[in-house]
Amino acid sequence: MSTTRRKFSKEFKAKVVLESLKERETLESLAKKYELLPTQISAWKARALQNFGQVFSSDKQQAKEKPVDIEKFYWQIGQLKVENDFLKKKLQ
Repeated sequence: MSTTRRKFSKEFKAKVVLESLKERETLESLAKKYELLPTQISAWKARALQNFGQVFSSDKQQAKEKPVDIEKFYWQIGQLKVENDFLKKKLQ
């Protein structure tokens, strides 16, 4: 019998990680409370701490890191428009 993987929302993961960061409860008690494995909570916590610096980065910095090739999109729009016009003529 196979079991389906559970998928957790970002909000749920954030809630669990925040509780583990507060350290009011042990990982084992949090794992029991949310029906998770302690290793899963530790992995989420490590990932959150690793990406914590990105929370405070500005949008300008992110735009510089991932430049968008607008010309490529314009070319694709033009190509699709030509194909669309061709197909409209074929229908008539």
